[in-house]
Amino acid sequence: MKGLFITFEGADGCGKTTQMKMLAEFLSGKGHDVVLTREPGAKGLGEKLRGILLNYDGMVSDKCESFLFLADRAQNVDTIVNPAVQEGKIVLCDRHVDSTVAYQGYGRGLDLNEINMLNNLATGGRKPDLTFVFDIDVETSMKRVGSEKDRMESAGIEFHNRVRQGYLELAKQEPNRIKVIDASLSIEEIHKKVVEVIRGYCG
Repeated sequence: MKGLFITFEGADGCGKTTQMKMLAEFLSGKGHDVVLTREPGAKGLGEKLRGILLNYDGMVSDKCESFLFLADRAQNVDTIVNPAVQEGKIVLCDRHVDSTVAYQGYGRGLDLNEINMLNNLATGGRKPDLTFVFDIDVETSMKRVGSEKDRMESAGIEFHNRVRQGYLELAKQEPNRIKVIDASLSIEEIHKKVVEVIRGYCG
């Protein structure tokens, strides 16, 4: 079987990690070999980069933040994603290129063309075969996150509204790859919608 690379995107608190794990169980139950990874923080070096990106308490420039995410992405794609897909496995990744476009591009206001160029450099031009964006209003997502927020979660309402609009704009640009799902639904309802989409890719 041809391998697949599927990514899960959306605001913090949207439920994407839960849905990724549920889909992993569903696919494994169908006999597929599934690999889970995340950005930032893929196993090994990525875990150290994640600690810096989410918990460093000093000033981090917007460009530095972007390059750290890109370094983590290159490591994830080269050491985990590509080898697994080549072996015919289904790779499920919690955040990927669209996060950088939404957060650093639309959220931080960095140049989108430059971000796309750097994303292509980090990934060797590989794009996900399928991307789920779990859409939810910012107020609800912040409530779900709770009072203990990491550096990215603490960026403010206006920032997160720009991020949300960024995701929706990306979905308009690439409707064949990016599927938007209403994350205000129940966990089971969302899972059913994910499964409906996934059947078109791997039965």
